[in-house]
Amino acid sequence: MDKIRNIGLFFLMLFSVTSCTMTGRDERKKDVRKPYVEKSVPSKINNRIISRSEQQNNPKVNHDTDKVIPATELFKRYNSAVFMVFTTDGYNAYQGSGFFISKDGLAVSNYHVFKGTAVGYEVIKLSDGRQYKIDRVLTKSESDDYILFRIKGRFNYIPVSQRQCEVGERVYTIGSPKGLENTFASGEISQIREGDFIQISCPIDHGSSGGALINRYGEAIGITTGGRDDSGANLNFAKDIHVVPYCMK
Repeated sequence: MDKIRNIGLFFLMLFSVTSCTMTGRDERKKDVRKPYVEKSVPSKINNRIISRSEQQNNPKVNHDTDKVIPATELFKRYNSAVFMVFTTDGYNAYQGSGFFISKDGLAVSNYHVFKGTAVGYEVIKLSDGRQYKIDRVLTKSESDDYILFRIKGRFNYIPVSQRQCEVGERVYTIGSPKGLENTFASGEISQIREGDFIQISCPIDHGSSGGALINRYGEAIGITTGGRDDSGANLNFAKDIHVVPYCMK
C-alpha cells in the first residue's frame, strides 16, 4: 500500500475502524513497513534506569496528599490529560486511548493498541482537537501490555500514585469506548489479580484500551486494558501502572 501522505486520507479509514481489547487484535495482512514492535529500546530504560532530569520531572507526588477530589472536579482537572489514539497497519485503522503522566509529554497506553502498526502513521488526538505524532518510544512490553512514549510539547498530566491499591477503593476511568471521546465512569476495585491486574467495576469497552484508571485522590493507578463479557458477566480490567519502569514505586 502506498504511503499515507495526509491526515484526511487517514481518517477516511476510520469508517471501518476496529477498537482494541485485552484479548488482542484481529488478524490482518502483514505490513511491510517497520512496526512499533521492532523499534529498539534504549538500554538504560531496559535496565529500569531513569535519568536525573526525568526523575525531577516525574509527577509521583500529589501535593494534595490525602485530599479526596470530588468526581466532577476530578474530570475537569484531568480530562485534557487523556487522549485518543488512532493507528493503522496500512490496511485497517484502529482506535484506543492514552494519557500523559508528565508535563513534558511523557505518556502511556497499551502495547496492543500499537501492536503491528507502522511507526509515524499514528495520530494522537487531544480533547481540544489538537493532533500530534509520537516523538520517541522509550520502552514497551507485550507481556505487561504497556508502551511508554514521549510527545513534544507541554501538556496537562495525571500524577502517578505511590499508594497501595485496595479492594473496595473508589476509582474512576477516562477513555474513549467505541470512539466516544473521553468518557468518564466510576466504580470500585473488585479484586487484584496476579499481582498487577486490577479488576474494576467501571465499564470498559472497545476503544477504552490505554485509558486512565484514577483513584479518588486524583492519581493514576492503572492503564485500562479491556473487558470481558462472559455469559453476561461484565468483567473489566486495568494494568497496574507500576509495571511501567518510569512509574515504579
